[in-house]
Amino acid sequence: MRKTRDFGCDNDSVSPTPDQQAQTARIAAEITARLADAAFALPGTVADRMTRCGHPGCRCHADPPQLHGPYHQWTRKKNGRTSTRILTDEQLADYGPWFDNHKRLRELIAELEALSLAIAEADPRWNR
Repeated sequence: MRKTRDFGCDNDSVSPTPDQQAQTARIAAEITARLADAAFALPGTVADRMTRCGHPGCRCHADPPQLHGPYHQWTRKKNGRTSTRILTDEQLADYGPWFDNHKRLRELIAELEALSLAIAEADPRWNR
């Protein structure tokens, strides 16, 4: 028999609505499933970039220009600074699901935060 979780609060003053409890249960279930299935998650963003080189006679400086790339650029924060790496096609294929896992987990956390804020804002004790 599966135990159901009560996402209510410990006191009677703050009580999520049944719809909010259902949303919380859905988000928690997806977070649990993602964490169980996904062993890895990489933060940051990946963008495909086209670039010009420093050689004046290169095709990337012609009219019209034929830029170099695309290069898969992974950017993230590392110790408070921006860190950028260029990924090969093989690396992008290998790490792509990890970037997707991180993005979805952050989306779920943001949903949970928004729901929690809505419940807190509805607390009647704020209106004293």
